[in-house]
Amino acid sequence: MGAREEFELTGWQASPTPPQVADGRTPLWRGHNVFRVVTFLYATFMFFMFLDSYERPWLAAMCISCMAVWTAFTVWRYRTRAGRTNRLVAADVVVVNALFLLNEFILTEAHMNSSDPSVVTVWHSTGVTAAAVQWGMKGGVATGILAAAGNLLVRGRTGSDMALDTLLLVGVGLVIGLNSDTARRSTERLAQALRAEAATAERERLARSIHDSVLQVLARVRRRGAELGGEAAELAELAGEQEIKLRSLIATKPETTEDGETDLAARLQVFRTARVHVSVPGNPVRLTEQLSADLAAVVREALANVDEHAGAQAQAWVLLEELPDEVVLSVRDDGPGIPDGRLDEAAAEGRMGIAKSIRGRVAALGGKISLDTAPGEGTEWEVRVPRVPEPKRRRGGQR
Repeated sequence: MGAREEFELTGWQASPTPPQVADGRTPLWRGHNVFRVVTFLYATFMFFMFLDSYERPWLAAMCISCMAVWTAFTVWRYRTRAGRTNRLVAADVVVVNALFLLNEFILTEAHMNSSDPSVVTVWHSTGVTAAAVQWGMKGGVATGILAAAGNLLVRGRTGSDMALDTLLLVGVGLVIGLNSDTARRSTERLAQALRAEAATAERERLARSIHDSVLQVLARVRRRGAELGGEAAELAELAGEQEIKLRSLIATKPETTEDGETDLAARLQVFRTARVHVSVPGNPVRLTEQLSADLAAVVREALANVDEHAGAQAQAWVLLEELPDEVVLSVRDDGPGIPDGRLDEAAAEGRMGIAKSIRGRVAALGGKISLDTAPGEGTEWEVRVPRVPEPKRRRGGQR
């Protein structure tokens, strides 16, 4: 095998996968584990301090033993990302609150009416911290309210100390939940950036390989065919068009953003050839993936009609405009135009390309389409589509 062939084979090897992004909430989990161990040690100390005064010391001993086992198990599981499952966190919340409710059968009336700590004490709040780290602000606040309700149920009274406990439980869930949401979004942005970087590197690698193989062959066919003339010149023209398409394809970067949007302007560049001229804004035109794909399909169908009906020498122009509330897309050609009634005849004959692929798509997007054509004056389609689908706009307007 020659050096040239060996290069072409190795140039298409699979690129390495992007590095795994560390969970940005890991420091919060470490803090939770430390907090759980410290609060358990405090609960153990208070257990021995008040052991003789409990109504059922044996039940208190069982409660503190269960706390020890559960603390060891959850700290071990929460050390790794794979162990932080929704199911385990939900079970954690249930177990912590269930152990706290056992105080109803452990504490005496004197304990209930005083500020003496329960057997579970501040270890109760670790269920809130676990839920806040896992589920964010909403999960933390909801679990804090649940823990506060359990506290009020066991104590059976209200007062300044109970209000303070409620504020602390809900506040802990709120603050840690906000930090968890921020860490999660940061992790997602970092993962998105790494994926985009990996995709760009892969595209550049493929571009180098294509440039050193396919594009050079097409360029040689184009030059040699033009020199030979005749049918070879037609092949040279086709090779030139494919060369332009391929160059546009490898230069386009339609990566999806973290909000699920793509750049329509970059996607339209793929249609650029020697006969198709594409004009787009200098800045990216970010639209939802579905909207961008549908508009690109409209352009593809319109250009297919140009190839089929406008003649081999017809030129086409694709223009994209971005307005505050909508995007305007026009496809124009200098072909012979469409005679009056021809579209209705095509639809009656079952040829539904324009009726469904163009008009149907635009109607489904909540947009408007207009056709400007006349015999001998070419054809121009103008599509106007709202940036946000109409149903979402109406819901937004009601709020």
